[in-house]
Amino acid sequence: DVSVTIEPGQTVALVGPTGAGKTTMANLLIRFYDAVSGTICIDGYSIYDVTLDSLRRQIGVVPQDTYLFSGKIIDNIRYGRLDATDEEVIEAARLANAHDFIQRLPDGYNTVIGERGVGLSQGNRQLLAIARAILKDPRILILDEATSSVDTRTELLIQRALNTLMQGRTSLVIAHRLSTIRNADQILVIHGGRIAERGDHASLLAQKGLYYNLYMSQFRREVDAPSAPSAPAAISP
Repeated sequence: DVSVTIEPGQTVALVGPTGAGKTTMANLLIRFYDAVSGTICIDGYSIYDVTLDSLRRQIGVVPQDTYLFSGKIIDNIRYGRLDATDEEVIEAARLANAHDFIQRLPDGYNTVIGERGVGLSQGNRQLLAIARAILKDPRILILDEATSSVDTRTELLIQRALNTLMQGRTSLVIAHRLSTIRNADQILVIHGGRIAERGDHASLLAQKGLYYNLYMSQFRREVDAPSAPSAPAAISP
């Protein structure tokens, strides 16, 4: 059984091992499938009493694997809101920290990319997904953190863009890197399809339970990760 109340504007993070049910909870909210029992309400209204189109207009999704179609960059971003002007698309790209890399492409915003963003790096595909969500301007955001590694500079651009996107919005974050959700208003630890622990980062660490073990395990992996070899020391004659 799962019972959660999310206040408007809050950021709630879902953490837990693979297969615990994190993505299932997000899919239920956007009605990729319906709950067998119980209900989900937004502002007191059951999501089953409104049309799918009405529900999904209120929700923006930034998935792990960004769906990009074969076509121009500008049209891929405009997919977030089809009636957006070119100026609105470009402003969304600026807010998503995507404008600079787009400008460096051969034809800028008119550069044609392949299906699924062939020709772009993983990080740049994520920035386009964020730009698309900013353009949509949803009330509720579902963010499924990408697990693919990107370079440090791009990761910083992505995190800043996400902070812009999440500002003032109710956000549900499926977290894979626990270091990114320390400031979440509420963290739900999902285990075996149920909420095993809940609280903020500090209180969950203090419990020394599942969240503590997940966090420390991830922290140790990051510390133990091999670093680039350093240059040999110069030896003075």
